[in-house]
Amino acid sequence: MKGLVIEGGERLVGEVTVSGAKNAALPALAAALLVDGTCRFTNVPHLRDVETFRALLESLGVRFRWKEKGELEVDASSIEGVTASYDLVKTMRASILVLGPLLARMEEAVVSLPGGCAIGARPVDLHLKGLEQLGVQIELEHGYIKARAPTLNGAQIYLDIPTVTGTENLMMAAATIQGTTVIENAACEPEVEELAEILKAMGAEIEGAGTTVLTIRGVEKLRPIEYRIMSDRIEAGTLMVAAGITGGNILMEGCRLEHMEAVVGKLREVGMEISPVREGKVRAVGDHRIRSADVKTLPYPGFPTDMQAQFMALITLANGLSVISETIFENRFMHVSELRRMGADIRVQGSTAIVNGVPALSGAPVMATDLRASASLVLAGLAATGMTVVSRAYHLERGYEDLEGKLAALGAKVKKVDLDEGLGEQEQGL
Repeated sequence: MKGLVIEGGERLVGEVTVSGAKNAALPALAAALLVDGTCRFTNVPHLRDVETFRALLESLGVRFRWKEKGELEVDASSIEGVTASYDLVKTMRASILVLGPLLARMEEAVVSLPGGCAIGARPVDLHLKGLEQLGVQIELEHGYIKARAPTLNGAQIYLDIPTVTGTENLMMAAATIQGTTVIENAACEPEVEELAEILKAMGAEIEGAGTTVLTIRGVEKLRPIEYRIMSDRIEAGTLMVAAGITGGNILMEGCRLEHMEAVVGKLREVGMEISPVREGKVRAVGDHRIRSADVKTLPYPGFPTDMQAQFMALITLANGLSVISETIFENRFMHVSELRRMGADIRVQGSTAIVNGVPALSGAPVMATDLRASASLVLAGLAATGMTVVSRAYHLERGYEDLEGKLAALGAKVKKVDLDEGLGEQEQGL
C-alpha cells in the first residue's frame, strides 16, 4: 500500500501550475459519447479517476489516445455497448454521468448504482426523476439502473436539490432530443457551466449556464471539438491552504479567483494574503498567526464542501475557536479523528465541528478515508513537528495530479513510499 511520508516544518515558497479540473474533465469525457467522431481535450489531469472513467468508456467501445502531456483524444464513433458494470462503477461516483448521454445516443443504458468516497449518501433519485420526465423508462434491478428511451422529448424539470452530476446528466440527455428542456434549481458550479460551454462548442443550444435556470433546445446532432479543460479550483484552494499553514509564499499559475470567492474570503479572514499578480497568476502568502473563522458549506457560490477538510486543517492552528457546519454530506468529518491523532482539538456535534486552535501539531501515522480528507492530512503534516505518515495515498491520487511532487518543488519534505515494505532509513530521516 502506498503512503506519503512528510517531515513537517518547512515553509513552502515558489511557483506551481494548477492542473486541469477533475470535476470538469470527467463530464467532458462523458459528453464525447454524444459525438460521432473524435474530440480532443487538453489540460486533462492524469488522475486515477480519469483512468477509471477511461476504462469505463473503453468498455462501451470508445477509443482513447494520450498524446502530449494533458492531451487526450476521445473517439466515440462506434458505441459497442450500453452497460456500465459494477466493477467499473463501484469506485467512482461520477460514473453515473454516462447515463444521460447513452440514453440520448443509444436510447438505452444499463448502469450500476455508483460508489465512490464514503462521505455520505448521494442518491441518484434526482437524476432518475428528471430523466423520467424526459420520457425515460427506468427499472432498478439487482443494483443496476436499467433505462430505455425509445422516444425522448423536452420537459420542465425542477430539482429538489441543486445536484451537480444530476444537472450535468440531464443537460447531456436533453442536448440532442426533440423539444426544449428547462431545468430549474440547477446547480451553478463552474464545472456545470464548463460542461455547458463544451456542449455549446459541440453545437448544443443552451442558455442560463451558471444560473439556477438552464434552458436546452435540442439539436439533431453534435460535432467533434477541441477544448481546453479549466483549471481545478479545489487544487488551487488546497495549495493556498498549504501556503497558509506553513507561513509560505506560493505563486500559482492557472488560478481563476472568480471561481473561488467564498474560499478566498475565508482565507483572507484567517490572515492570509491572496492577490492576483497578472492574468492567470495568483499569489498566496501565509501568516503564522492564523486567526479563527467560522465556515458553513453550501452549494456554489457558497463555501465548497470539497474545501472543508483542508480549511479545518488550517484552523487547527488558529488563535481561538472556529465552528465548521457541514450541510452537504453527513459523513464528511471522518478526517477529524485523524487530525486529533496529530494533536488537534476538535469536537463534533452532529453536522458541526468545533475547532479550538492549538499552538502546534505533531507528526503521527494517520489514515486517509476519502479524497479531500487525504489532502487535509497532508496539509496538517506539512505544518506538524516530526514525521507524519499518511496511508491510503490512493485516495489522493483520485483527484490531485502529482500533489506530492508539486509540494516537494515548493520546499516540502514529502515522499511517496510503499508502506508494506516499511520505512527505510532514508524515509525516517526525510
